[in-house]
Amino acid sequence: MAFITEDFLLQNEPARVLYHDYAAKMPLYDFHSHLDPSAIFNNRKFSTITQAWLSGDHYKWRAMRTHGISEQLITGNASDREKFDAWARTMPYCIGNPLYHWTHLELARLFHKPETLLSPHSADEIYQHCNSLLGTDDFSVRSILSRMKVVLLCTTDDPVDSLEFHMKLGQDQENPIRVLPTFRPDKARAVALTDDYNEWIDKLEHATHIRITGSELLVEALLKRHNYFHEAGCRISDHAMEVPFAETYTDKEVDAIFKKSRKHQTVSCEEAAQFQTFILYECAKMDAEKEWTMQLHIGALRNNNSRRFNELGSDTGFDSISDAPIARPLARFLDSLAKENTLPRTILYALDPAKNETIATMLGNFQDGSQKGKMQFGAAWWFNDQKDGIERHLTALSGLGLLSGFVGMSTDSRSFLSFPRHEYFRRILCNMVGTMIAKGELPADFPLIGKIIEDISFTNSKNYLKIGILEPERL
Repeated sequence: MAFITEDFLLQNEPARVLYHDYAAKMPLYDFHSHLDPSAIFNNRKFSTITQAWLSGDHYKWRAMRTHGISEQLITGNASDREKFDAWARTMPYCIGNPLYHWTHLELARLFHKPETLLSPHSADEIYQHCNSLLGTDDFSVRSILSRMKVVLLCTTDDPVDSLEFHMKLGQDQENPIRVLPTFRPDKARAVALTDDYNEWIDKLEHATHIRITGSELLVEALLKRHNYFHEAGCRISDHAMEVPFAETYTDKEVDAIFKKSRKHQTVSCEEAAQFQTFILYECAKMDAEKEWTMQLHIGALRNNNSRRFNELGSDTGFDSISDAPIARPLARFLDSLAKENTLPRTILYALDPAKNETIATMLGNFQDGSQKGKMQFGAAWWFNDQKDGIERHLTALSGLGLLSGFVGMSTDSRSFLSFPRHEYFRRILCNMVGTMIAKGELPADFPLIGKIIEDISFTNSKNYLKIGILEPERL
């Protein structure tokens, strides 16, 4: 009997109607990912399911380490088959973890294996089956995106990136999927990491042909790259931070801090916070001027295992949720922009689920009536994008704001096989709303509520981001 059935996670008839008649038909806007645009331009084919599934996926790596799998079989020099077998040994013990659902959704939707659970017993069958499909044209990167109904994909890009492949994709008449960059200037703020910072500033100088001798010239260089990204179709920025930055500063102070870092002198925590506030504020003003959307990803405590960080680098599975307070600095930062009428459309993401209500109530302070849902509570993110986390996020959003205006799901993914996560989100959404109907808490007005489900699944994000992509026919 298949585990992933047509009614997976849909626990009542209203939920089934909302999903099958409304949500399932909508295409995908994936406006936040970490996917490689060169793989899309070159229409990459993966040699093995290990390369497509396990390479770079620190969600899986954490689970494998927890299950007692050695690092050699995770990020080491073991063969692709050995790494896959180690993942197959781990999977049966991932019950309750979203990886269990995601893995079997991907097997069902992409590889047509809804009846097979991954385990050591099925590992050989699944490995051979998936590898045989990955070698076909139907499993090239572009074909996967097309079959998953992706119409927009935004990558995450450093201001010094050339955007070579975005440019090429924009000129490719055979590519129906719009692939756009996202402006991610985190390294422009990292003034306390003097060696890395100076190396990055040198790259920015090279990209802009500006000799950056002070903070004012740094802003000029960032604006030049912001303009370059805009010409490449970028309409969204992204900023990651443990806590929002809202320190007071003067132009003289931030210039001195910048020059201090350029001389490889120690920058204090207080100075670093001032400088980060300055850069974040200046970038937000650039976004507002061009009518971009600003994303703030708040609450990740990164690279906690220093030994593993030194061995493997960042984004390898050693991050966690920060419990640092965010309400006051977030309010000060948003207010500093709002009082000057330079607050752009903003999506706030909270990694700490204890901050859900904080974020949901903060948004209402800065809605200004200029458009529906100018301030958005971004989708349940990272450690929260499992069934319980998504439900808690939706509960906070609907109870303290307007669920109907929500811009919906994005994968935040590094894997081209991850797009069934949109289906996962939509099923959970439909089950939650369908349960309200079944309990008599909402009317059984399917045309009205079905339209709201369609909007959350696709239309709200299309209208909100103002990227100018026409809605295709529902597939």
